[in-house]
This record gives sequence, structure tokens and C-alpha cells, in this order.
Amino acid sequence: MSINISQADKPIFETASQRLVALRRAMSNAHVQGYLIPHGDEHQGEFIAPYAERLKWLTGFTGSAGIAIVLDDQAVIFVDGRYTLQVKDQVDGGSYEFAHLIDEPPGKWLEQNLSKDSKLGFDPHLHTPAGLTALASAVEKSGAELMPIAKNLIDEIWVDQPSHPAAPVSIYPETMAGRSSGEKRSQIAKVLKSEGMDAFLFSALDSIAWLFNIRGADVAYSPLSYAYALLFADGAALLFIKKNNISKKLSAHLSDEVTILPYQDVGEALQGLSSKVKVIGVDQTTASSWVVDLITQAKRLPKHSADPCTAQKACKHPVELEGVRQAHIRDGVALTRFLAWLALEGPKGELSESDAAERLESFRAENSLFLGPSFPTIAGAGANGAVVHYHALPDTASIIKPDMLFLVDSGGQYLDGTTDVTRTVAIGVPTSEQKRRFTLVLKGHIALARARFVAGISGSQLDTLARMPLWEEGLDFDHGTGHGVGTYLGVHEGPQSISKRANNVALKPNMVISNEPGYYKSGEYGIRIENLVAVVEAKAPYGSERQLLEFETVTLAPIDLNLVDSNMLTTKEKAWLNTYHFKVRESLCSFLDLDTRSWLETVTRKVS
Repeated sequence: MSINISQADKPIFETASQRLVALRRAMSNAHVQGYLIPHGDEHQGEFIAPYAERLKWLTGFTGSAGIAIVLDDQAVIFVDGRYTLQVKDQVDGGSYEFAHLIDEPPGKWLEQNLSKDSKLGFDPHLHTPAGLTALASAVEKSGAELMPIAKNLIDEIWVDQPSHPAAPVSIYPETMAGRSSGEKRSQIAKVLKSEGMDAFLFSALDSIAWLFNIRGADVAYSPLSYAYALLFADGAALLFIKKNNISKKLSAHLSDEVTILPYQDVGEALQGLSSKVKVIGVDQTTASSWVVDLITQAKRLPKHSADPCTAQKACKHPVELEGVRQAHIRDGVALTRFLAWLALEGPKGELSESDAAERLESFRAENSLFLGPSFPTIAGAGANGAVVHYHALPDTASIIKPDMLFLVDSGGQYLDGTTDVTRTVAIGVPTSEQKRRFTLVLKGHIALARARFVAGISGSQLDTLARMPLWEEGLDFDHGTGHGVGTYLGVHEGPQSISKRANNVALKPNMVISNEPGYYKSGEYGIRIENLVAVVEAKAPYGSERQLLEFETVTLAPIDLNLVDSNMLTTKEKAWLNTYHFKVRESLCSFLDLDTRSWLETVTRKVS
């Protein structure tokens, strides 16, 4: 006689060790000797919904990047350099080994620890073909086998797992997008046709939001909805989205050229396509292995191609770029009010990092176009500022005290733009070393901000400008110098970047990218100065033979002059700083109360 056990009767595993035991039991039932648990969802996005926080549920690790590998007799969790301290605080060292995602990659660990003839299970929804290829080589060398499992094993044992979100979709107005969805679909369809594709299957949520001029609320910090989309070379499209997301307004907005289907019907729709649709493009670096397999199962030819929306949405429409500028004025008002408040409250030694982060968000929230933060605020006092992606929690946050540096990296999602800005301020009197190193970072920031370059230059070719002042004194920073930013979309987007890593994507007019060099002294303090800049066409001198580009700084907030050693600045660097602060005053003062305006005028005084 069989006994049916309801979901309510299943045990809720309360500790990490209990969950590990339960997972190994599920592995045994699935006939695998190992299992991969990445931090991610079906769409490979930066931020994920609560239901997809499987790594956090299993291990207790709350960071935004990592992967655990569980075998029958051992388990390991991999994180990058941002989280090497955090993971040891949150994860049971008796149950898990700790490994560095870059220095000790999962493939190397698997090659050394997988048993011959064992099977390593994985959820094909959560891994890209490119990512699996890197692991497959190591698994093969160990004599083991990668085995896809359709049902996620964590979902099998996570009884109180949150449900999949299905928040209503909002229409992003053409007055802010600059182009209609029909224009965008037509533009991308021409790209597909020129590259020999009959259709393209999109799974990147920001591409879908941009392409259809829609926004959502399924994912924290990014205004996105869970969806898939199939765009045909004639401009028609299928949009796969959850029923609860859909409204009559959405249907009317998308027109008859877009057919809305249930989110889960992607495979069925591919099977039913006309025989004329033979070649379907897919980005195998961002789409899941499951998505690529669907195309093959439908007896179509998958063609690996970069997501064609990525390059198009990186170059903002003039309407979008003007929205970005306006969003930064509002953001600058909020940040300036916060910095003025911090100048009064910080030296009292009673303010916690999380208190400061909450106050900054409250200033932003006073604006009606503010729709939430664009990422979790990084508010690091003293030594915590040296942890590049530190996140203060209310119960563990440090107190901001006099005679320390305070680093705050934050951003907002506004209806017309996404912001990301970092300021480092001295609470009290900085040391001569802190001033010198802050000024070195500032010199690098100014060098990049002042850069003029011919069309065709990529961000990696400019990266040296931001690092040279630090390099000359034997110093450096280990993160990228700049990342692309969306327009009321993701705070991190490609394809452009500025970093040591090779990137052959040319910077083009109307791209928005960050300028954020830094310096971090472990255990003592961190420094970062971040503004967003737009790539714009520069006035070419007489005799110029190529298009000349430069950066327009769009972020508006004071840079702490108490940390600047003006003797280290050249005449041109002083001119840039004074001009920038003049622009900050001119843009913000009319929106500030008298006391804050007076404070801003003082802290943006002319440097000579």
C-alpha cells in the first residue's frame, strides 16, 4: 500500500547540516554522486527572485556570486575575492570547504575530487552551454559524467520555497524609451535577416524588457519580468510570460504582431513553428543549456550569436540619454542632502553603516520618480570599506567613528534612468597616507574623465589611464574600472567595459559607462570615486582625420576636498575638479534648502 505524504507533512530542514543530508538523500534517489548548486536562475541574471536563492537556502551564504558542489562524502563552496571573509562567517566550515572561484576554479577541484564512473548532476536551466563546456573537460578527465536532471534537487527538498513571482508588467512609455517596440523589433529583425537567422530566442530579461518597451517587478533591484521571447526575421514575435503579468493594456501595447503565450510553453511553441523557420539564433553565453536543447529538440538549427539587443540598447537614444541626465540631477540632490547630513551626524560616533544606508535611500525615496535602489547599498566604514562589495546588515553593521574613512556605493532606479555612484568621505581628519592615496585615485579618475579618443577605441585600451597614478607608486585595484549601465534597466550591462581584461567592443556615442578607480588597504580603509559618464562626440581639431570621442560626466555630487592634496594635482586636473564642482553647484543648488546649499558651496570651493 502506498502512502501519499502531502507537502505540508514534509520536514522543514532548519539547519545547513540537515539540508546537506537531505540533498544527499535526493542525490541518491536521482542516482548521482554529485550535484552543482549555482547562485542563479533560469535567465542567468545578476539579481534573482527569492525562489531561486537555492545556494543561500542550502549553505547560508548570501553573496551574489558563488557555486557549491556537493559529493557523497564532501562539499565545497566557491566564491570570488569579494566574499572570502563573508563566506567563512555564514557557512559551516565543518560541512563545507572554502575555495576561491578564480584561483581554485570548480573545474580544477572536480578533476581532483570526482570519483571515476561517478555522475555529477546539474539543472540545465541554471547553466549556460559555455559554462558547462568548461566543466565538462574536467569531469571527463576524472572519468566521471555530467548528468542533466530535469527537476532541481533543491526544489525537491525545499518545502517552504517561495513561489515564482508574477508581478504585473508595466508599459515603458515611448516618451522615455525614444523608440516604439515596433521600431526596435524591426531594427533587430534586420540584423537577424542579415546574419542568416530566421528567428532569435531571447532569454536575457533586460533584452526582452528593452525590446518590447516593458518593465516589471519580478526581480529585486532591476525592473524586469520573467519571460522568454522569440523574434522572427519579419519583425513578428512570440512573448512567453506568466498569465498574472498580463493586462489588457499590455496586449494593446504590443499590437497584433506580438503573440502572448504562457511562460512555460516555449518548447511547445518551438515544436509547432513553420517549417520555414529553420535557423534560430541563441546566445550560448547567456541562455541556459535547457533553452539551447529546446531548439535542437524542435529539430531546428541553433546558431550561436551574440544577443542582438545588447549592442543596440547600449547606445542610448537621445531621449534616453536626456532622461539619464535628469535622473542624475535628482539623484545628485538626494546624495548631496545625504552627504550634508552625514557631515553633521558622522563625527558623533553614533551612526551605524546600515543607518547611513537607510537614510540615503530615504532621501532618494522622496522623489516620485524613484522606484527603488539599483543594487544593495555598499556602506563601509573603516576596514569594511576595503571589502569591495561589503554589505552592512543591521545586526552586524559597524559604527561610523571619527578619524576613519567611509565609503558609500549606491544607486537608484528612476523611471527615466539608472544611477550608480560612489563617494569616499573623511569622518574627522584623514591621515597623510589616506589623503595621498585618495588623490592618486582622483588623478586616475580625472585622467579617464578627460580622455579624448578616436572612434574604434575600446574600454580596455583606456583602462591604463585610471591606474597609472597608482601604478607609479606600486599600487593598484583588483576590480574593473568601468561597466555599462542601463536606462531604467540593469545597473550592470554590456557589452562595453573598462578593465584590464581584453574587451574589443568599441566605445560608441551615447553609451553610458562608469568611471570608478579605487584603492583598498586591507584591514584599514577603502577608497573609490565613481561617476557615470556618457560617450559623446568631441569637437575635432583642424586637420583631424577620424571621429573624436570624449566623456560627459553625468553624475552630480561633491568629491570630498578634505581628502585631496592639491599639491599633487596638475593645473589641468585642478581645472577639471573646479569645473566639475561648478557644474554640481549649478545643477543642484536650486533644488536644495538654504542650509544644504550653503554646505555644498563650501565643500565645492575652488581648488588652487
